[in-house]
Amino acid sequence: MTELELKYGCNPNQKPARIFMENGDLPLEVLNGKPGYINFMDALNSWQLVRALKKSTGLPAASSFKHVSPAGAALGLPLSDVERHIYFAPEGELSPIACAYIRARGADRLCSFGDWAALSDVCDADTARFLALEVSDGVIAPGYTDEALEILKTKRKGGYNVVKIDPDYTPTPIERRNIFGITFEQGYNDLTIDEKMLEHIVTENRDLPQQAKHDMILSLITLKYTQSNSVCYVKNGMTIGVGAGQQSRIHCTRLAGNKADIWWLRQHPKVLGLQFVDGIRRPDRDNAIDLYISDEHDDVLAEGVWQNTFKVRPDVLTEEEKKNWIAQMSGVTVGSDAFFPFGDNVERAFKSGAKYIAQPGGSIRDDQVIATADRHDMVMAFTGIRLFHH
Repeated sequence: MTELELKYGCNPNQKPARIFMENGDLPLEVLNGKPGYINFMDALNSWQLVRALKKSTGLPAASSFKHVSPAGAALGLPLSDVERHIYFAPEGELSPIACAYIRARGADRLCSFGDWAALSDVCDADTARFLALEVSDGVIAPGYTDEALEILKTKRKGGYNVVKIDPDYTPTPIERRNIFGITFEQGYNDLTIDEKMLEHIVTENRDLPQQAKHDMILSLITLKYTQSNSVCYVKNGMTIGVGAGQQSRIHCTRLAGNKADIWWLRQHPKVLGLQFVDGIRRPDRDNAIDLYISDEHDDVLAEGVWQNTFKVRPDVLTEEEKKNWIAQMSGVTVGSDAFFPFGDNVERAFKSGAKYIAQPGGSIRDDQVIATADRHDMVMAFTGIRLFHH
């Protein structure tokens, strides 16, 4: 098939709409549903991300996309008991690709509401069963087991979007897009992100363990497919905070850091001990947790409201308790798609447990940025490569 007609473009008034190849057939097949314009933008961007992660790390990878940026991305590592609890994962043994998606979605469950899922490996029944429980628009993968496809076909009254991509497809070296009737042309960004990019360590502390290298690679590949400006926080093979599309670097760092703090606060004993009413929907539970740990906890604990959510009215999670809990976070990696212009970015990252930083370098204040990292005994690598994505 060389062309696929779409219902409309970014908005319902933007017609006609289609995806097509000027030469050859489309490298994808719609197995179920009817994906739209934005669905395909998410699908193709997210597929490139997980394909690159698998190539660089050798591990299964998954991503949860919203509005052409990742809400989360992760490698297929086993889930801890706490992770199973906070990501609402099922009991029992789970496949690596299922773990990858559960962790990717668990990075920011609020932002993953209505996501597009991407899988580096064949979608199996474990992954499909978890997807079936979540609010999601669709999934792209290089293949699906028969059982997985049958499960996914029952989602959204049979309308769930399932796309199969040819894993061997390679795009042309030149890409084009039109804006306001004017054609832009550039070389496809085929930059390989691997451990060679991390060799230029500029801080006094040069101790970069293998796990931190994997986390740096994960952060940089995630940034390669995130709308710029962007900053990404990573821990133990999964993103824990992505700040996308901000006009200033410090706002990216703060946004991503605040998300990382929320991810960590979900593991606070008071949050783990919340007792929800029977039958509560997963999105309602996510919203309640977010309100509970935010400054808006009074809303969810208000008289007449909490009874619809909790079996027992929970104790307030105080600002002091939150501050003390966040102070315990450590071993976090932070990546940036362009250089940090000031040391304030490093200071903000440190507040969320940052130990390792990967950024291009090249600011006129690099010395100040490095000095700030040295003051906190961080390890910082200059990649020399900008990763803007628009």
